[in-house]
Order: sequence, then structure tokens, then C-alpha cells
Amino acid sequence: MSRPDGCLVTFRRTGILGALLAMALLLSACGFALRGSTPQSALPFKDVYLAFPANSPLGTELRRYLRADTRLNLVSAQTLAEASVEPLSETRSKAVLSLNTQGRVREFSLFYRFSFQVKDNANKLLLPPTEIVLRRDISFNETQAIAKEKEEEMLYRDMQSDLVQQILRRLAAIKPL
Repeated sequence: MSRPDGCLVTFRRTGILGALLAMALLLSACGFALRGSTPQSALPFKDVYLAFPANSPLGTELRRYLRADTRLNLVSAQTLAEASVEPLSETRSKAVLSLNTQGRVREFSLFYRFSFQVKDNANKLLLPPTEIVLRRDISFNETQAIAKEKEEEMLYRDMQSDLVQQILRRLAAIKPL
């Protein structure tokens, strides 16, 4: 005697889809929203100058986010801008977090430090020098060195995206003079 397994699979799929739909409705009803980029027109400036070098990956990503704001103009000179974002330092470093019983590295901490300031076109500080430090921990296995190297690169890219979001939030919080 055979069972109608097709009906059982359909019933399970329907149940899973129903549960997912119920969770989505509950989350939307409670006001939950994914953290995204700074909302359009959230920055209190119309003209912004970014003093990043042309080959800076961080500057490129920040420019991309600022260009998405249709109300905002990226200008080519500090004298034309209401706000000028000036990077002061940017460093990436790695420190040993833990060792195994043989004295070999088991975990690293990755650090991304960035400091910047924001000035107006009269060279007055709108945001004093500010440092943002991001940290990620990564396990290490020397038998998987290449994979761990790629994971480290991915974590630094992730930290760079987080850094851009934090810079945008700090810019949005500035009260122009």
C-alpha cells in the first residue's frame, strides 16, 4: 500500500509558507525595519566636498552613497561646499587574540581605524576630529590559510561599509552654524 507522499510535501510547504508569512506580518506590525543607509535628504547640507584621494576605496564608496541623494551636490572645491569631509588617518591592523595549546595563533582581531573632521567653506569646524574604530574577530587555521586570507579581505570590506554608514550618520547629526 502506498502513501500519497506528494500531499504530505505540499502540506509541509504550505505550513512553512504560512509560518513565514505570519512572522513577516508580525515583524512589520511591531515597527521592525532593517537598518539601511541614511535616508535621502537626511544630510543638513546641499553641497559637500570629499577631500579623499581619487584612489581611496572608502572615498569611492562614500561618494556613491552621497550621489544617491538627489538633493545633494558633490562639489570639486572646498570653497564651494557647505561641508567638507577631510580624512585625517585610516589604518588597518591585526592583533593576535588567542593561541592554541601548541602556541600557534587560533584567533585574530582585525581593526579598522578612521579619523576625520568636517569643516564649512569658511574653514570652521562643524565636526571636530572624530575617530571611528571597528573590530572583527576571525578564527585562524594554518591548513586553510588562503581561505582565511580571503575571509579577512571580506571582513575588511564589511567594516568599510559599516564605516561609511557611521560617517553618514555623523554627517546627518551635524547642526550647521
